[in-house]
Amino acid sequence: MSNRSGGDGSRRPTKAERKEEARLERERIQRQMAARKRNRTLGLVVIASAVAIVVALVFITQNGDSSASDLPTPQSLLDQAASEATTAGCDQIQQEGFYGGVSDTKSPDYEDQAHVGEDQRFPEMPPIDSYPSQPPTSGPHAGIPPGPLPGGAYDSPPDLGRAIHSLEHGGTIIWYSPDVSGQAAATIDRIKEFYGQTDDVGQDRVIIAPYDYDQAGGQLPKGTQMALVSWHKLQTCAQPNLAVAFDFTSQYSFPAIMDRQYQGEAPEPGASM
Repeated sequence: MSNRSGGDGSRRPTKAERKEEARLERERIQRQMAARKRNRTLGLVVIASAVAIVVALVFITQNGDSSASDLPTPQSLLDQAASEATTAGCDQIQQEGFYGGVSDTKSPDYEDQAHVGEDQRFPEMPPIDSYPSQPPTSGPHAGIPPGPLPGGAYDSPPDLGRAIHSLEHGGTIIWYSPDVSGQAAATIDRIKEFYGQTDDVGQDRVIIAPYDYDQAGGQLPKGTQMALVSWHKLQTCAQPNLAVAFDFTSQYSFPAIMDRQYQGEAPEPGASM
């Protein structure tokens, strides 16, 4: 019988063995290709996820806190105030009189700084229409306690006697009509947002509130949506306006800000609110 082995004793693989080796090689190659495809797919998913995260972060940074980033600067408001006053239909700042017409603080008839409940002439708040102006800029007001009204934004009409007491201490008030709607309401929200920021814009000496009291003189004059008040000073506007409001409060609140000179007449400027 003939010997099919080589001279070195090795044996050539049979046809069946070569076929099996080829099958195994094909399967190995297929597994490699499948693995590469999975890796490419996973890589694309990771890249897409990373891009989505970056886009989301950019959106949040640019838009998520846009209310703070797009607030006007105090200086830009002062620069616009004169023209904005015309646009908003604001009158000139008016000098208002003393309650009861007596300005002499030593006169026994002087009532402009009377404390309600402590002064026997005023056991309770007098009618609003008895004040020289509506809203009042001075006159009988809440004693201590309860004391002045703290600065800040109020969603409902605050105690008027306390608000007048704040004027006596050098505060200012931005009164607005409770009936504002549309763009006017958006402007009021903008005013609250501006004075609510952490930067010092004198917000601790400014009161923002609706003027709405159930008696004569308890509503803003017809055609007025915003009234700016300090002690004996009053400015009214047909429409609310942030630039005009800040121009007023920055010089009539005590202390004035933005290197402005205090223009107010508060008898006790700087006292606590």
